Amino acid sequence: MSNEPSTSIHETIYRTLRHRIMHGEIGPGQIFTIRGLAAEFLVSMTPIRDATRRLVAEGALTMSISGRINSPELNSERIEELLSIRSLLEPELATRAIPRVHPALVERLIMINALNDEMIAKENSAGYIKSDIEFHKTLYLRAQSPAILALLETVWLQSGPTLKVLFDKKLRGHSNHNHRAILSALKNGSKNDLVSAIQADISSGLGMVLK
Repeated sequence: MSNEPSTSIHETIYRTLRHRIMHGEIGPGQIFTIRGLAAEFLVSMTPIRDATRRLVAEGALTMSISGRINSPELNSERIEELLSIRSLLEPELATRAIPRVHPALVERLIMINALNDEMIAKENSAGYIKSDIEFHKTLYLRAQSPAILALLETVWLQSGPTLKVLFDKKLRGHSNHNHRAILSALKNGSKNDLVSAIQADISSGLGMVLK
């Protein structure tokens, strides 16, 4: 008998949980049970085990010896470390993307950035994290460097729950000017300005952590 349906169910559960964690829809320290997730997704416990094990391997969830699963609670030092990794990976991806940037891409980024502004105005932290990731990922996909992007997505994944709590407290009045600087650099085709704008965007996130 083919096991394709089981594989498909496992992949769907994995991606659903991954998106929730990355976008801050799951808070830090939230506890899960295999049985509870199986009831939510209306499946057996086997695909839940497979999906959660993958997420544990990515650092998105932790599992105790007793089998208790929870989302990690990151301290400021750990968040600072993850932002430092971003500062290494994102300028590289942006630089690689520059030769493949075209007007339609810039227009798409402008639309996503308008959604960023809307989420800030509404103080919607989870919505802001989701649109912020979409903004960066849309650009970085043009780099055609899947291995580097996969590493970056792991950083986003591990950061999501803790950043949600941080933005809940500090999103009010948050400026989006670094994204506008990124857009300006893309329009001008300036590599140096683009790298500077991305570094400034990451530094502003670090500043929120350390305040």
